[in-house]
Amino acid sequence: MLSILRKARLKDKEMRILMLGLDNAGKTTIVKRIMNEDVNSVSPTLGFIIKTIDYDGGVMANGKEATNSTSVGLFPSPGPVSLADLPQGDVGGQKTLRTYWKNYFEKTDTLIWVVDATDRERLDDCRQELKGLLVQERLMGASLLVFKNKSDVRGCMSEDEIREGLHLDRIQTHKWHILPCSAMTGANLQEGLQWVVQDAKDRLFLY
Repeated sequence: MLSILRKARLKDKEMRILMLGLDNAGKTTIVKRIMNEDVNSVSPTLGFIIKTIDYDGGVMANGKEATNSTSVGLFPSPGPVSLADLPQGDVGGQKTLRTYWKNYFEKTDTLIWVVDATDRERLDDCRQELKGLLVQERLMGASLLVFKNKSDVRGCMSEDEIREGLHLDRIQTHKWHILPCSAMTGANLQEGLQWVVQDAKDRLFLY
């Protein structure tokens, strides 16, 4: 779960982001890379991870640096967080754990869906799980960022393959964006966060 605080007129506003995906998609590695932690020691997530960082990415708006900075928090927590918290993390993607995803939908503003770009065999499973998420009432107002992870691996699926395989062009209920990335190298992770922040500014933080 990732929350973003935006300081506007001396009042904090918060945005909640949920990161999901099938097992082995690279969700935990993405969090570790953002945290500048060792990405060579990652084990399957058997629950919910929350960590805290400060994010001041200097979001670009119309070619100019945004005047208001944005803070992103990622910090350990033993369970669900309140709106006063600043969490980011990921929920385990093993099939036995997917039924518990709904426990983290509440007040989610953006869903980050992580796709393993090397896993062609499970692309249909990936599409079905995403389709099931997008009809959830508590996610109806959320934007969707699709991270095409492992894009640095030779022979991985192209952006068009992912777009077509997930039927992204058919999505009319959510604003969405797809971005190739690499959890191992960190490529495009900051760009993804910047898209999330700009989207929040456009949709939620109107002043």
